[in-house]
Amino acid sequence: MNLLLLFAEFCKIGLFSVGGGLAVLPFLYELAEKYTWLGSEKVGDLLALAQCSPGAIGINMGVQAGFLAGGIPGALAAGFGLALPSIVIIIIVSRVFAAFKTNRVVAAVFRGLRPAAAGLLAAAAFSALRIPLYNSGFTVWYEILKWRECVLFAVIFILVRRLKMHPVFYIAAAGAVGAALGL
Repeated sequence: MNLLLLFAEFCKIGLFSVGGGLAVLPFLYELAEKYTWLGSEKVGDLLALAQCSPGAIGINMGVQAGFLAGGIPGALAAGFGLALPSIVIIIIVSRVFAAFKTNRVVAAVFRGLRPAAAGLLAAAAFSALRIPLYNSGFTVWYEILKWRECVLFAVIFILVRRLKMHPVFYIAAAGAVGAALGL
């Protein structure tokens, strides 16, 4: 893949993925439809790896996708392209915000961005849930969901809400259960 095109695509993602790392997911699904080197199943794998890796989830997914597209140069182009808009915007906003922080229009813009970010995150969450839990090759109605994966999801979800242990524990436990059950 052309590195300049890869940089431009991830620069666009970095510019419009308001709301944090998971807000990158809808854009990655769009790339998966647009280019053959990234499929929607791979996006799910990128998300799983990014969450298990240290660092920002969005950058981790972007670098991994760039690596799939163009090796190490692709990873660098995607990572830099994804981060550059945020760096530029943060510098500009920090310089301008002090002068306009009491402006009602600026306050209204930020209040408008909050629900947009929440919507992007909700869409990303739905997309992230669909990959491991939905069976696209079902033949009868009760095969729509991957039941073992749904049970594992529910158990991990409940444990996270109740026990509040370190996420590494849940990742290791889910990996062990997945290996034992052949998921």
